[in-house]
Amino acid sequence: MRVLYLLNISNPDRLASDSGWIFADLLAPALADAGAEVTVAAPAPAGDARCGFRRTKLPGTKYRARFSADIDELVALILSEKPDVVVANQIEEAPAIRTALLEAGSGALLAGYCHYLPYSFDGGGRLLVDPSMDDGGLGRPVLLAFAAGLAICDRVMVHSSTAASWVSAAAERMTVDLGHRLRVVPAPRDERLVRAPITTGDGESIGIYNHRLYAHYGTEQFVDLARDLVASGTVRLRVMDLFGQRSAARTGLNDSPERMREKLAALPHVQIVSDRGDRVRYRDLLAGARFGIAPFRPGCPWSMSVIDCQGMGLPVISPRLGWLAEHIDPELCFTTTSEAVDLAERLASDDAFHALHAKRAHASTADFTPELVAARYLEAIS
Repeated sequence: MRVLYLLNISNPDRLASDSGWIFADLLAPALADAGAEVTVAAPAPAGDARCGFRRTKLPGTKYRARFSADIDELVALILSEKPDVVVANQIEEAPAIRTALLEAGSGALLAGYCHYLPYSFDGGGRLLVDPSMDDGGLGRPVLLAFAAGLAICDRVMVHSSTAASWVSAAAERMTVDLGHRLRVVPAPRDERLVRAPITTGDGESIGIYNHRLYAHYGTEQFVDLARDLVASGTVRLRVMDLFGQRSAARTGLNDSPERMREKLAALPHVQIVSDRGDRVRYRDLLAGARFGIAPFRPGCPWSMSVIDCQGMGLPVISPRLGWLAEHIDPELCFTTTSEAVDLAERLASDDAFHALHAKRAHASTADFTPELVAARYLEAIS
């Protein structure tokens, strides 16, 4: 099977913080191990020496990634690679890819992967556009482009059962019949970030928050929680600065990571750290923590950062929402800030409780090895 994997990269200056790139970098070699011929078409290479690479133009902004597909470039790629399957990693581009397949005379299967859902649902089930995609009122056009991508793909892949239910609900409301095209294929864990869980009381009582600091990730709620956590005196916090110095174009669209970083840096017992794009340093930062903290993002269909913590044997406390409530042990989910503080303090001080949940966290990632995920991926696109 010849797979042409079309990868958009939103963070070219810090690939280690780009979940789509990490996914491709882990998955492509595993697909090759399983016998597939993989070519990654992207602004930067992913995978290993067995994987082909075709450099594509960097979109520049998240909106260009959705609305500026170069059909001439796509036709040339398809004619050159002669794929059996084309994977649209940016599902809003799927109609343009189908157009290119028609022009190239290719009968390749078109698969879309819903890495990011440009909407969420409120408590009453009302469909809401994602505020992070709504600059200049573009939220609804992005949502409609997402629906168009769903409509034209031969396969639609999502991370989780929660994501499957959300995509199905959104498709139904936008009169898109998914039929039997929807498949659940989780993201692979990074085997470099896996260790046996620590079951002793050694180590400092550090909680790590390793998520993007965008406001739409619920970072303001985390700032409020951080104040209460450090006030308890039992826990210190380590907050990852995943982006570092961003370009003026990106901060012009959304400067919330910089603002949130300043608020967190002003709190006592909160350490702002960077892995500087080095996975070994990232592993060391995780290894020095006692537990992780999930994001407060309402429309969270998956979190590679949560899986990173769990693979390292770090229990993760989480608000009871989205995929997080599906995946994380119910004993570690909270509804109120006081519940979160109680959980953090217990993980910090109760060795037996921590050991139990360290083992459970580690075990929860066992089905996400690249080998197993690649098998599910190939089954989904066959």
